[in-house]
Amino acid sequence: MGADLSYVNQVEDHEGVFKESSLEKDPFTLFKDHGCNLVRVRLWNHPLWTREIYGASGTQMYSDLADVEKTIKRAKEAGMGVNLDFHYSDTWADPANQTLPLAWKEIKDLQVLKDSIYEFTFHTLKYLDSKGLMPEMVQIGNEINCGMLMTAVPSGFPDLDACNGKWLALGEVINSAIQAVRDASTASLIKPQVILHIADPKNIEWWFDSIKSSGKVIDFDIIGISYYPLWHTEISFENLEGTIAGIRSRYAKKVMIVETAYPWTQEGNDNYANLFGSQAALTGFPFTQKGQYDFMVSLTQKIISAGGSGIMVWEPAWITSGLKTPWGSGSAWENSTFFDFGGNTIPAIDFMNQPYTFSSP
Repeated sequence: MGADLSYVNQVEDHEGVFKESSLEKDPFTLFKDHGCNLVRVRLWNHPLWTREIYGASGTQMYSDLADVEKTIKRAKEAGMGVNLDFHYSDTWADPANQTLPLAWKEIKDLQVLKDSIYEFTFHTLKYLDSKGLMPEMVQIGNEINCGMLMTAVPSGFPDLDACNGKWLALGEVINSAIQAVRDASTASLIKPQVILHIADPKNIEWWFDSIKSSGKVIDFDIIGISYYPLWHTEISFENLEGTIAGIRSRYAKKVMIVETAYPWTQEGNDNYANLFGSQAALTGFPFTQKGQYDFMVSLTQKIISAGGSGIMVWEPAWITSGLKTPWGSGSAWENSTFFDFGGNTIPAIDFMNQPYTFSSP
């Protein structure tokens, strides 16, 4: 029962306040109290822009190692595990954007790239382990549908575009990162489970069949899926349970929804245009607080009934504040969080505490 809380430090640094019954509360404690047992957090290589975007008032970067260390510490002190999401970029990685970090732009040789991703992964995890902060799960890339490190790359950079057939090169880079996770945890009490993460359930069989057979990647533990039903419409909500059950059977791996969300209103609380709200609501799940809660409970039961191993909600605490991104100030997600526009919790935060039906072992 997880939540991606990557934005929380930045929200709080820019006047965002989290409350329950109008009383201010630490958001990590709050999520733990409502049944959350895992915090997902993204890591960028050197996101200098997250400081520069604030101009002269910018004092630090966000989603860099220092910020991630703070988030993991807060999560573990609150009694939750951690899923560390390596984007292997200085900014957002998703199906349409897999921008290589500035530090790697001069690489021309595949072996050098493999060494670079190994060293970055290994030293990050060794550092966290030295602080008692080894994550329980590690994502090798974020929504790597067509590959990694492949958007607008310089001439001569190794080609990892799986949508152009470069499965073997992509697989070699992924395997280097996975080996770094295994090696970094050799002496650790915590042995992170490795997640490979793809957006949209419709892409799972194509991608995992190819990465296993053509990419030679087999040493992973969890199939991670982004599932936003307002965007990912080819596999209907009604058919999701059967899809997950089929994935589990086909690959004999754990399956988790590692990103999902659903809005509770079509309104906004700032001038930053929201990503959700213009779409049509799912049948039976209106864009209301009850509709959001009912959706989260129904989705979670479907995952459990299909034999899935977890659910992680994306940025349910990205309330509006003075936070800045390249596209706006505030939040593009405040209508999809678990908080009303006054910063108070709303019913969906309790979806993790429901008495779900689990099948017998």
